[in-house]
Amino acid sequence: MAKRRCHIFATVALLLFGIVAILLLTIPTEDLTEPPEFMYGIVLDAGSSHTAMYIYKWPADKQNGTGVVTQHTECHPKGGGISSYAGQQREAGRSLQSCLDQATRDIPRARHHLTPVYLGATAGMRLLNISSPVQSAQVLKEVGHTIQSYPFNYQGAAILSGQEEGAYGWVTVNYLLENFIKYGFVGHWLSPGRQTVGALDFGGASTQITFVTKDEVEDKRDRMKLRLYGHDYSLYTHSFLCYGRDQVFKRLLAHMVTDQGHTGKMSHPCFPAGYNITMKVGTLFDSPCTVGQTPSSGYNPQAALSVEGSGDYDHCLGNMTEIFSFRSCPFSQCSFDKVFQPNVSGSFMAFSAFFYIHQFLQTTTGILVATPAQLEEAARAVCNMSIKEMLVLAPDQEPRLQDFCAASVFTKVLFTRGYGFDEISFPRISFQKKAGDTSVGWALGYMLSLSSLLPGESVGLRKALKPGAWAALLFLFALLLTSALMYVSLQACRGKKKGSSDIAN
Repeated sequence: MAKRRCHIFATVALLLFGIVAILLLTIPTEDLTEPPEFMYGIVLDAGSSHTAMYIYKWPADKQNGTGVVTQHTECHPKGGGISSYAGQQREAGRSLQSCLDQATRDIPRARHHLTPVYLGATAGMRLLNISSPVQSAQVLKEVGHTIQSYPFNYQGAAILSGQEEGAYGWVTVNYLLENFIKYGFVGHWLSPGRQTVGALDFGGASTQITFVTKDEVEDKRDRMKLRLYGHDYSLYTHSFLCYGRDQVFKRLLAHMVTDQGHTGKMSHPCFPAGYNITMKVGTLFDSPCTVGQTPSSGYNPQAALSVEGSGDYDHCLGNMTEIFSFRSCPFSQCSFDKVFQPNVSGSFMAFSAFFYIHQFLQTTTGILVATPAQLEEAARAVCNMSIKEMLVLAPDQEPRLQDFCAASVFTKVLFTRGYGFDEISFPRISFQKKAGDTSVGWALGYMLSLSSLLPGESVGLRKALKPGAWAALLFLFALLLTSALMYVSLQACRGKKKGSSDIAN
């Protein structure tokens, strides 16, 4: 009888093991395949001079309503900004194809249909929308058609306001500096409680300044509120349209042509000595930024204009100052052009073209450029260089050498007289291109804000352990249970045998 019970225990143990094994075999293989750990998003930064594509990724679980976003890859297609394709809008769409093709390779196939794509156009398209709303709409429609031909979740193409561009740049800066949130050594996301940093952006058609201030922002158009990682931020932000690099150069030359007369030849104090260029006069007045300066009489847009550089810092500074307006202010205080601005406070990060200007000044002059006085000294030194001297010092910058004097002088006027940076506040500006592996600009901030609107994966699909780990644990549990039952049955059988022997003796 005891022997029979032992066999029953062993049989039950083997049956249980067999049942668990069968259950494991019936689990679909796709359930054991680990789903992609990240969600992805694509932002196309359609600037005035070029377009850039940034792919971001973030865990499906979110921190206090905003996804923790990092840069995955980036791509820079050939050609100009999409606004340059006005009148040939199909080319605007084609210009994005090389980068969208790359996106299909960089993002896991299983995530393609879940990946949102946003196109944000900035000051170049804002200007085109002013001069030709119809062409602006056609360009956006065409790029939309191109993006929709890819297996992603197209969310639309929009022209960002200057306020949005400035605010999203500020978000990018502070996220990369971990001023919103950081990963603690104990494995938890923490709020570091740091002061935020202001953002200074310099694009092709506009420039932006954004920072947190405790002062009253007298012009409500320059106030913006954001909520990130459970905290509210009240910002001052202003975008100066027509104060981007390319438009500043055009406005400066248009001012001098109007001032000197639109004859066939003129001298340019911001161009280096030894540099000359010939252009059609009409190209100076084809922008909404300069159309108001068009000469009223004797003007022939097809006439040739020869411009020769003279490399004179003081004359360059005098002409550059004229494109700003410091004459009147309808508020308690202004930066320029009747725009209210509270006093700058705290630290700032200057990026985009500001980084390249600062780097060029340091490289060619050896000056640190950490104070207003050093900025003026370096700008004066560059403006007094000939084009040949510049080429020796910075051969890799040959296509843009002629622009650095004007750009340096513009930065000096904007930062010191416009924004009001002085010997105390200017040293708190950090000039950066990247933070880690992430480019500094508005695109990351845009993705951070938009990610709070993207659907997170449902809790039911997010296991505490990976599917493969669950299967392994279930197998180990079955093995341990079977071993335990067999051990118990073996001990029981041994106990019965021993009892029988004792009785027999």
